Amino acid sequence: MGQHAEGGSGQAGAKHVPVALTRVAELLAPALSGRPAVVVDATLGLGGHAAALLAEHPQLTLVGLDRDPQALELAGRRLAAHADRTHLVHAVYDRITDVLDELGIPAVDGVLFDLGVSSLQLDADERGFSYARDADLDMRMDPTTGPTAADVLNTYAVPQLARVLREYGEERFAGRIASAVARRRAQAPFQRSSELVELLYDSVPAASRRTGGHPAKRTFQALRIEVNGELEALRGALPAAVDALALGGRIVVLAYHSLEDRMVKRVLAERASSTTPVDLPVELPGHGPELRLLTRGSEQAGEDEVAENPRAASVRLRAAERIREVAA
Repeated sequence: MGQHAEGGSGQAGAKHVPVALTRVAELLAPALSGRPAVVVDATLGLGGHAAALLAEHPQLTLVGLDRDPQALELAGRRLAAHADRTHLVHAVYDRITDVLDELGIPAVDGVLFDLGVSSLQLDADERGFSYARDADLDMRMDPTTGPTAADVLNTYAVPQLARVLREYGEERFAGRIASAVARRRAQAPFQRSSELVELLYDSVPAASRRTGGHPAKRTFQALRIEVNGELEALRGALPAAVDALALGGRIVVLAYHSLEDRMVKRVLAERASSTTPVDLPVELPGHGPELRLLTRGSEQAGEDEVAENPRAASVRLRAAERIREVAA
C-alpha cells in the first residue's frame, strides 16, 4: 500500500516513501509507455507509486483500489491533478475482476501489488498496528467492517489462536502464547496493545528475545493477517490480476514476508510454465507459458534504499509479463 513495514515504530524519516519506486516504474514502463494504457494499483495506499506512474505516462488511466477509506481520501488529494485519469475504488484487491467489470475495462496493461501494512496505518497510533505504541487492539485496514485484533484474542479457542500465530507469524512459541492469552482473558478481556506486549514479554523466553527481534513482532503480524484476511484475499487476487492482463501487460508484486512471497512465486511460476505433458516432444497448441518472468527469483532493496527508507529492508519484488492470450 505504497509504503510498508513489518512492525517497527514508524521512523519519521521513512514516512510516505514508496518502496522500490524506481524499479517498479522501470518494470511497468514497457507496457505503459507512449499509448493509452490502464494500470491497476491494487494497494493504492497514499498513492506514491500511482502519482509517479501518472506523471510519467500522460496517456495512462489508473484504477486504484484500497480497503482503507482514509487512504483513499488522502490518495485522492495527492492525485487530484490527475483526477480525469483515475478511478479510486473502496475495495479489497481480490475484487479486481468485479471492479474492472463495473468500470467496463476488459483488460489492463499493468498491475501493481504493494502488500502488507502501510505507513498511514502503522503511524496512526489509534489504529493499533504497531507494538511500539499503546493503542486499542484494532488492526483493521478497513475500520468500518469486521472483527478487531481484540476480538480474535478474546474469542478464539487456544488451538485456533495457536494455529494463527504459528502459520501467519511463524511464531515458535505459538502454543505457549495462546495458552497465556487464554489465562489472561479469563480475568479481563484484552483491549490495548500494551497488554498484549506485556504478555508476550512474559511468554517468550529471554534467550529468544535476545536473538529473535522484538517478541511482539511475529504475533502482531499474525493478528494483522488474520484480522484482514490478507492471505485469503491474495490467494484470489493474484490469479485474477494475471487473468486481467492484456498481451504484453505486466504484473509487479512487492511482498514483505515469506508467506506472501511464496504465494506470489507459486502463482507466477505456474503461469510461466508449459502445461504440455512432459513426455511429449512438442509444445501442444494453447499449452505454452502464459507469462515470462522478469525477475530472477525475488529482488531485494539495495543498501542505499534501505538506508533512506528502512521499511524497504524486508521487501521481495517479483514481476512477470503476459506473453500468451488464453482463450476465454
